[in-house]
Amino acid sequence: MSVGPPASAALRRWVAVHRRLDNDTYAAFALATATLIALAWANLGSSYSTLWSTEAAITVGHFGISMSLAEWVNEGLMTVFFFSVGLDVRREVTIGELRDRGRAALPAYAALGGLVAPSVVFLLFTHGQPTASAWGTVISTDTAFALGMLALVGPRNAPRLKVFLLTFAVVDDIGALSVIAMFYTEHLDLVALAGAGLGMFMVWRLQRRGVWRVTPFLVLGVATWCAMQASGVHATLTGVLLALLMPVYPQRAQDAEHASQLVHLFRQAPVPRAARVVRRSIDYAVPMNQRLAELLPPYVNYLVVPVFAVANAGVALSGDVLAGALGSNLTWGIVAGLVLGKLLGVTGAAVLVQRYLPSSRVPGLDLPRIAGVGALSGMGFTISLLVVELALDDSLAQDEARVGVLLASTLALGLAWTIFRIGDHAKPLPTPAGTALQRDVDLSRDHVRGPVDAPSTVVVYAAIDVDYRTRTAEALTEVREQLGDELRIVFRHHTTVDEAMTRALALEAAAEQGRFWDMHDALVQRTCDTDVDTLTDIAGEIGLDRNRFERTLTRGEGRTRVEDDNLDASAAGLPATPVLYAQGVRVRGPANSWYLTELLRKSLQREGDGPHW
Repeated sequence: MSVGPPASAALRRWVAVHRRLDNDTYAAFALATATLIALAWANLGSSYSTLWSTEAAITVGHFGISMSLAEWVNEGLMTVFFFSVGLDVRREVTIGELRDRGRAALPAYAALGGLVAPSVVFLLFTHGQPTASAWGTVISTDTAFALGMLALVGPRNAPRLKVFLLTFAVVDDIGALSVIAMFYTEHLDLVALAGAGLGMFMVWRLQRRGVWRVTPFLVLGVATWCAMQASGVHATLTGVLLALLMPVYPQRAQDAEHASQLVHLFRQAPVPRAARVVRRSIDYAVPMNQRLAELLPPYVNYLVVPVFAVANAGVALSGDVLAGALGSNLTWGIVAGLVLGKLLGVTGAAVLVQRYLPSSRVPGLDLPRIAGVGALSGMGFTISLLVVELALDDSLAQDEARVGVLLASTLALGLAWTIFRIGDHAKPLPTPAGTALQRDVDLSRDHVRGPVDAPSTVVVYAAIDVDYRTRTAEALTEVREQLGDELRIVFRHHTTVDEAMTRALALEAAAEQGRFWDMHDALVQRTCDTDVDTLTDIAGEIGLDRNRFERTLTRGEGRTRVEDDNLDASAAGLPATPVLYAQGVRVRGPANSWYLTELLRKSLQREGDGPHW
């Protein structure tokens, strides 16, 4: 499908903006900028405290909620933040890196260590003092800050480190919010709490019944939040709990195929009703967790979290406040708890788990990198500031605590950077398996389509299965139409089931007669059974010597060649689904024709003409 120039330019601009918004480092800078704005504003008069203490109410009949603007931000807006983070963890636990219990145990126990050790360190400084009640200040990690700073100071070739930090931070946040509910809730309304529990049960029932539209979940989510807020428990806990109940499952090929058929009908008759049906079919093809996880991050990173920072980070840094903070056990207890306690608790717990649970040991999660995350987790900005408001009544003590939180975040970042750099020097990480093409294109053995000296190369590891036939092969055909002689395509086998092996052997039997790609195209177009007789009939249809083909196929003469490709795929840890490498680098984005074409064109602009290998 061709795209006209205006639409294509608009789409490129949208994708470019979206990629920038997805950058964790940019999100961290947005949060840092908001923090500086809050500090400057709080030191320019009384307007800062006046605005955020202003009462605002939403009332319907006899029912209503009245809170200050700061409380609306802390309990309302931040619920969206915790919901967004919870979506990521639910997806990783269900269909991602953390399906293995051993791998999930590592961040979970590290988070527990990061909850206990900081509290102990803090109480060593404040034991017997009224401010000891603020021990909850040091137990949580600011997920947004930590992820952004990990992108800035962390290692570049440890992709599992982000998943580890994300899961660790959510477990950490659930623990911190539970602490708030149990230790910083003055009045608990059991009836309202039961109402919140009922709301979550109804959400669970919706996802069990396969409801795929957002609206029913949104209505129940708002009602559950209201009940949780009325119960006296910090309402942000609702966000995490609801996110863990959102439907998540691997995308189904038949759903995408159905949506594709409806798009085809819409092109024939582009009427409003057809457009509505197409939109719904596309939404249905993408599970709700994945849809929301794609939609929310820009709003969370550039609106929710920065507004929270502006509402909570404002401290009037007068000489008296700074002098009091520097001499305060509260301030230094917070600094020591977040910087030292987090490092010791996270790292110590992780070391014990990896020692006694071998399945938790994975590449990229070694001692230097986990210690770096432990240091980075000392950036306890978000919930730390929430607890300051809840645990301390004295305004001077609150200011001293805020100074401690800000100082701890700065020191934690510096310590994390130091640990990561030492780790990179003393124990550098190898490039993760599967990131780069492990075996260069060999014209004497690889199956190549297109000019052998083409400047662009795509290598695909795949089986001739439904995913490849309905998606990947179609995308590659369209990329060839766009790039022409500038592209060569290399096919390598990755078979994981017997039926796929039979097709792979048929391809090799056709290649023995110099007709690999003819057989490839014939198999892509067929959905019939692939027994020997059927494959032999196909061979005859494309002009092969039937007897020679059948003899080669039944003897399995191409098996060594297929298994050799399978060894490559296994060593790289590739999934059973088709995997593409563009210019020797694994394609991580959507493997559609538009994305691949843009990727290759940009690569040509960077590299200049000439083959990649």
